[in-house]
Amino acid sequence: MNELRQAITRNSLLLAGFAVLTALLVASTFLGTKDRISAAQRAAEEKALLQIIPRASHDNAMLDDRLLAPTNDPFLQLREDKSIYVARRSGVPSAVLIPATAPDGYSGEIELIVGVNRDGSVAGVRVLQHRETPGLGDAVDHRKSNWIDSFKGRSLGNPGLEGWTVRKDGGEFDQFTGATITPRAVVQATARVLQYARNNRSTLFGKELGTVSSEQESTP
Repeated sequence: MNELRQAITRNSLLLAGFAVLTALLVASTFLGTKDRISAAQRAAEEKALLQIIPRASHDNAMLDDRLLAPTNDPFLQLREDKSIYVARRSGVPSAVLIPATAPDGYSGEIELIVGVNRDGSVAGVRVLQHRETPGLGDAVDHRKSNWIDSFKGRSLGNPGLEGWTVRKDGGEFDQFTGATITPRAVVQATARVLQYARNNRSTLFGKELGTVSSEQESTP
């Protein structure tokens, strides 16, 4: 009986030791890869931002220079808290990257981020997530076409707010053959971001703003 108890105790200790060793191996593997995974994610995020605001146009780390984008704002229409990224030169904000949602895509919500320069013009736009129809509405994705580049340099004064829709509706922006709803949603969401940036300029760019050209911005 004593031998049986000793055998059970010995086996229990071996199993416990094996479990502890396994846990240590898993923990060490996780800790060893966590930093690499975080670095890879950071690099991917930075690459997306740099497509809109090139590295040569700012001297700060945008991923570390953030403001909170509000939820339920009528212009941004975000459902959850996200970050606004600030690009600076010599400490002065030169552009911001503002997330937004277009709730009226053909197949649902379209998530995008809009770069807005200090003068109120568009630095660039990228669609981050969508479920639009392949071969039609998915042309809003920069990987599918260069349509979204047509926003670059535009502002609330170029065209006026009434021009911020597709040509079918009397606006300045092309729709796609067989698809109007998706580009209309992205155009109008971009215009709303520009309005948000105008209304919150002191928060985004500071109080020393200088004069904004009437060609860049007009009050609707």
